[in-house]
Amino acid sequence: MPDKNQEEELFEHFAAGIEPGVSTTIQAPSRLRSRIYSALMLLESAQGRLRSIPATKAEGHDLCVFEELVRIAPVGQKLRSLNICRLCHARLLGEVMENPPIYWGNCPYVDFKKP
Repeated sequence: MPDKNQEEELFEHFAAGIEPGVSTTIQAPSRLRSRIYSALMLLESAQGRLRSIPATKAEGHDLCVFEELVRIAPVGQKLRSLNICRLCHARLLGEVMENPPIYWGNCPYVDFKKP
């Protein structure tokens, strides 16, 4: 097991090499962020129904084009709680392309393209 003083000296050495004011944040690629989001949504939906789209809108969250369509369509509660992203081509494009050609507002997969 390393000595704590040695560890601190090592970290201080690394920190000394970093220029102040220069961002050292490395952002994950948008494809990876898309895949993680999709996996999290799958896990969430496996635990039960998701919050309905009208309830999400009522809480002040923005909806994507397709969620808005489901919100105003005369469909049942089961469809209103469905993860629409699983059916959307934006998810597929976002998971396989680094800069997918999707541009509509309030889509998480479009947001993942942004730096």
